[in-house]
Amino acid sequence: MTKEENEKRLEYLKSIVRRLPDKPGSYQFYDEEKTIIYVGKAKSLKNRVSSYFHTEVDRFKTKVLVSKIFDISYTVVNTEEDALLLENSLIKKYNPRYNVLLKDGKTYPSICITNEFFPRIFKTRTINKKFGTYYGPYAKVSAMYDVLNLIKELYRPRTCRQPITKEGIQSGKYRVCLDYHIKKCEDYQKNIAQAREILKGNTREVLRDLKEEMLHLSEELRFEEAEEVKRKYLALDGFVSKSQVVSQTIDKVDVFSITSDEKMAFINYIHVSNGSINQSFTIEYKKKLNETDEELLQLGIVELRERFKSDSKEIIVQEEVDVELEGVKFTVPKLGDKKKLLDLSIMNCKEYKFDRLKQAEKLNPEQKQTRLMKELQDKLHLPKLPYQIECFDNSNISGTDAVAACIVFKKMKPSKSDYKRYNIKTVVGPDDYASMKEVVHRRYTRLIEEEQPLPDLIIADGGKGQMEVIREVIQDELNLDIPIAGLAKDDRHRTNELLYGFPPMKIALKVESELFHVLTQIQDEVHRFAITFHRDKRSKRALHSEMDDIKGIGPKTRDELLNALKSVKKIREAELTTLSDLIGPAKAKIVYQHFHPESLS
Repeated sequence: MTKEENEKRLEYLKSIVRRLPDKPGSYQFYDEEKTIIYVGKAKSLKNRVSSYFHTEVDRFKTKVLVSKIFDISYTVVNTEEDALLLENSLIKKYNPRYNVLLKDGKTYPSICITNEFFPRIFKTRTINKKFGTYYGPYAKVSAMYDVLNLIKELYRPRTCRQPITKEGIQSGKYRVCLDYHIKKCEDYQKNIAQAREILKGNTREVLRDLKEEMLHLSEELRFEEAEEVKRKYLALDGFVSKSQVVSQTIDKVDVFSITSDEKMAFINYIHVSNGSINQSFTIEYKKKLNETDEELLQLGIVELRERFKSDSKEIIVQEEVDVELEGVKFTVPKLGDKKKLLDLSIMNCKEYKFDRLKQAEKLNPEQKQTRLMKELQDKLHLPKLPYQIECFDNSNISGTDAVAACIVFKKMKPSKSDYKRYNIKTVVGPDDYASMKEVVHRRYTRLIEEEQPLPDLIIADGGKGQMEVIREVIQDELNLDIPIAGLAKDDRHRTNELLYGFPPMKIALKVESELFHVLTQIQDEVHRFAITFHRDKRSKRALHSEMDDIKGIGPKTRDELLNALKSVKKIREAELTTLSDLIGPAKAKIVYQHFHPESLS
């Protein structure tokens, strides 16, 4: 599209915007092929749609959307609630490219009570309101079966599928079945009425009625019938006691909470009836245009209330929602049972997000590594993802055999082919700071000379002192701009804090978090690598001082003895005859006299 064509397109769109009414409604954007690519809603169509064409719009995704718009249509409605409902309906109908994508497309089962004279009760995924009354849907299928099994235990609804009418009964049209003989049909209509109340969540009313009936029958000395009612009462009471009871004063309340990240949003819904939670469900949206939590929550409220047929007059939310629903009050609780409900919803929302994240990372391990790099970047405010992290450690005993090690982690995983070992060359005695300074200078001078990539983050295995030494080399001497962090340990030698900045500041990080685990893994790995190198060097020095200085004994003879006797100590303690059997009399005599000089006299 040429510049002139684009200007013509924008002028056409702006002419539509200028004619838009200052009323609530839904608007639709179309692409060049006349396909709806975005559906929105607004309190004021004119103000909302015109905001897309302001020159100061700085959101990249919004600019991309505007570049694809070739036409605009709109629908005026009476209220903001109608606009929200219409938006939700159109999004589901057209699934526009730039609208959030509702990830949950499952059909959940409901419980049906048929409209027959002797109603049947069963689960179904097909809704036909002419056929019966439906309760649900049930997101948790096990909860649905719990209710169904309870109703079967209490009321024994008929299982035969024969269509039964009142007229047919009166004319003797039907054969009497087994259920009739075992008295399942007695008080059938009353039982179905109580089953309806249970499915509505009105279990307390049913319990009250059963208790009154039980007492009445006892007073009339109808003990067998009273015992049957008592069985029902105890079964229902046991079922209710397993439900999560909030408060008997809370009835017909919806609870919504949202948690989100850059790509996804998760919305949890809880429905409370008669003080008990009888529905809990979480949906997820895939973001397309950096939608705000409030925008997504409005969509989620409409979607979930419609899905679960809720007519609650109170909705509990985390923050004020700029939307009005007819006859509905929004509450942001700070204390009490309603706040506990909100906290429960938030917890469910976060758990669902965490489970989905774990599921995705199991399928794609690199996703976890990227998440941890992003988390570390955000914690330290790094200019880019810490793809390559390097960590240093020294090792010596009273200044002898002083060595240092550098390990490299790439994408939060060890890159062992890049590990480096260093013999300390310029430092005499146990001076950790001077040793660190030497090694860091050698490491990055060489990387610069060889034009090798520099790390995105350097971690000092120590506190402020080690960090300052590294900073002096990196910034003052080599004039490099590499972020430097430190891992400090407590008096029990356990890593307990992450340091960053100059002067170093403690960075808040939970010790049970995955990121903290990776950082301690880096620290443990560099320590292991340095200690192993130091131990190898000491072993070689000890071995050299004992064996390699024996004149007349070469490496081949030395190795034959070590392979046979396993250590220098056992070579020293060996008899001359034992040595002779292994390396011959002449060489055996040289070795024996080296360790036993008194034998020469």
